Amino acid sequence: MKAGILGSTGYTGAELVRILIQHPEVELAFVDSRSYEHQPFEAVYSNLKGQAEMTAVSVDPENLPEKVDIVFCALPHRISQHKVIMLQRQGFRVVDLSADFRLDQQSVYEKWYNTPHEAPELLEKAVYGLPEWYAEELKETRLAANPGCFPTSILLPLLPLLKENLVTGDHLVIDSKTGVSGAGRGPSTVNVFSQVNENVRAYGIGTHRHTPEIEQELSKAAGKSVTLQFTPHLVPMDRGILSTIVMPLPEGLTEKKLQDCYQAYYDHKPFIRLLGTNALPETKAVRGSNFCDIAWKADQRSGNLILVSVIDNLIKGSSGEAVQNMNLMLGLPEEMGLHHLPIWP
Repeated sequence: MKAGILGSTGYTGAELVRILIQHPEVELAFVDSRSYEHQPFEAVYSNLKGQAEMTAVSVDPENLPEKVDIVFCALPHRISQHKVIMLQRQGFRVVDLSADFRLDQQSVYEKWYNTPHEAPELLEKAVYGLPEWYAEELKETRLAANPGCFPTSILLPLLPLLKENLVTGDHLVIDSKTGVSGAGRGPSTVNVFSQVNENVRAYGIGTHRHTPEIEQELSKAAGKSVTLQFTPHLVPMDRGILSTIVMPLPEGLTEKKLQDCYQAYYDHKPFIRLLGTNALPETKAVRGSNFCDIAWKADQRSGNLILVSVIDNLIKGSSGEAVQNMNLMLGLPEEMGLHHLPIWP
């Protein structure tokens, strides 16, 4: 089967290329880039020298260079929206890595992203691409809305507990720390070395655009409206996300009950690793892989429940999860092409 990538030379697009050139059942038909049109891909990303022997092309979605079975859209929000609309009209399967189709309600999207949504009918058709929760729906859809990186790290530890009513979802406080690659490849004051090195800073308190996406999915699991306090932090590392989630500890909720719940939901999921209470997640333990590590602690002294998770923001938080979605949409084993072991150090 053949796949194409729109926006192949950003970090997420490049990771898609790296993963897909090793995929046993999928061949890359084209890698799209306006910025690097006509340049060899290995000249843009030298780590793929001798492996990604293809030239970047600027692709018109209405006139794809050859037949493809699925298209990845690794473009910014709003820009991706227009491409996806054209691809869907032609009947292509699409995995969209932007935020354009993650939110169910047009008004919520337009409020948080400050731009009109031109295809509200596709919001109803898109499936939220969290494979551990929507695998059956992903097998049937032609449009997967790949989750954001922060939401993936937050939803995976929280959803089972809300679904089983082990926690209420009230008074949720979430602290997430991310590497600089989450800001993208384009140079800016956010990712310039002198600003990031030896510096940690919070940003987007109460305004981060992943907030409504997280609240939407938590509310579905809880069966009621869930509001949270989300504070992301930028830390001086290349990649990775660590999320710490704190909430009141319900009476009678023990670490054994937490373990039983997580095992019931995730023991058969190939990319969830449950650390329990014996170890705490760390970003290097998942670096370069599609794993999500989860740990928990019922702190009787403070009366709080603490959940900690880690992912690689570019893999499980983006491109790896997108390939998981692709596998399900094409009828392939969910884990195919994603058995990359974490890189340490």
